[in-house]
Amino acid sequence: MKPVRNHRAHRYRGGRIDIVHQNLIIEEPLSIRIDGRPYAVVMRTPGEEIAHVAGFCLAEGLVDSPDDFAAIGYCSEADLNVVTATMTPQRRRKIGGLLRRRGFVSQTSCGICGKELIDDLHQIVQPMTLTSSLAIDRVETAVGLLNRHQALYRRTGGSHAAMVLDPELELMSHAEDVGRHNALDKAVGNVFMAGRLQRAAVIVLSSRISYELVQKAARAHVEIVIALSRPTQLAVDLGRRLNMSLASLGKRGDLLIYSGKKRFSGTVA
Repeated sequence: MKPVRNHRAHRYRGGRIDIVHQNLIIEEPLSIRIDGRPYAVVMRTPGEEIAHVAGFCLAEGLVDSPDDFAAIGYCSEADLNVVTATMTPQRRRKIGGLLRRRGFVSQTSCGICGKELIDDLHQIVQPMTLTSSLAIDRVETAVGLLNRHQALYRRTGGSHAAMVLDPELELMSHAEDVGRHNALDKAVGNVFMAGRLQRAAVIVLSSRISYELVQKAARAHVEIVIALSRPTQLAVDLGRRLNMSLASLGKRGDLLIYSGKKRFSGTVA
């Protein structure tokens, strides 16, 4: 299934209307089933569904290790829009409460305030120790890697991107999707299922940093998150509670650090 489809559009330019053809990013539903039962439906760009669901399950606290899956795969070879993840009996017993809840932990609920939400998330994410660092003069290198791996964005202008780097800023995984959450789930899911998540050190995002993306990074035990847009206030609050480092690039190329300044070497008090 291709992530792009060509569409005809009418372009107005210089007082004239003509017909142009443009590539548009595809958005389709992905049904995620846990132990044979519907758990969630997300809108995403087709591709890397298994990694997507693996990363989603990690972020939601449904799994801690690839070994927690008894199986993960498409429900049918003819239908790539439905993926089932089957847990081992031991894991199923451990996450019974989450399965009964049957909702996104990483999804804003009506009638809940930011403090309550952060307290709720502490059930599946814990504060981090300071083990990673990044030289400030290498941040531009990390962001440049993201720019070079946005082929879908260059074709459509409509995708988000996420990238996972190791401590040497070597690319471990990258993904693009119509949804910023999906892009990060796919990028993390690939590293997770390859059993290399312990090497992940930095996440780079094309989007703003929302609290859901902080949660996903925390579940992956990645301490540093850099984005091209500013974080939300709730994301910063959660990042501080979890002892994570959140930063974004300003319009003039300035690095704006919102939490975890000590991980950025080259900073002064």
